[in-house]
Amino acid sequence: MTITETTSQKEELKALAERAEAELANASTDEVLRWAFETFGDRLIVASNMQDAVLVDVATRVKPDVDVLFLETGYHFAETLGTRDAVAAQYPNVRIVNAEAEQSVAEQEARFGLLNRTDPDKCCFLRKVVPLRNTLARYDAWITGVRRVEAPTRANTPLVQWDKGNGLVKINPLAAWTDDEFRAYIDRHGILENPLVAEGYLSIGCAPCTAKVAPGDDPRSGRWAGQSKTECGLHS
Repeated sequence: MTITETTSQKEELKALAERAEAELANASTDEVLRWAFETFGDRLIVASNMQDAVLVDVATRVKPDVDVLFLETGYHFAETLGTRDAVAAQYPNVRIVNAEAEQSVAEQEARFGLLNRTDPDKCCFLRKVVPLRNTLARYDAWITGVRRVEAPTRANTPLVQWDKGNGLVKINPLAAWTDDEFRAYIDRHGILENPLVAEGYLSIGCAPCTAKVAPGDDPRSGRWAGQSKTECGLHS
């Protein structure tokens, strides 16, 4: 059954997510994805920050023609945009959906200055959270690549959950993957990877807020280094 988007079905979607969270708690990645595509059909979108194409590859093995959401913040590394374009070329059946802020980078900086330095939470809100919310409003569910081992704030991530902030079902099929499993999948299948990873950027976001990670440090320590900020607001 395909769930169609109407206001009256928000509670139905929430109940569906809560049932699936319990019923699929120990499901495999493929089982979760098959359930997702059978349930939502084209009312589902796969999110990718283009650090790699693991999630895109896993999803397209189940459904080749998927929408892939990319937050085009205007502050990305050239390598990240190149990875996005390479993904589009390697997976010709996917449709890249570029979610953009209402203001261009120039317009935002003219009004607020360099928010990534003075108020990174506001910058993330304007260039990530709002564009994501506006894009997800066209769907009933989204698939993310969040994994529990990435950060303490993600340690309890379920495979399926209700995304209250965006008002739709959130599916995290890679949540239980370890770093070794993730790396093995990339090596085994020759998955596209952002070239910055090999240079020591282990968690890639916008260029002004991303640094290389010292050997042995938490991969996300390179995000907003020197600040108390740990999340951009998309998964918190």
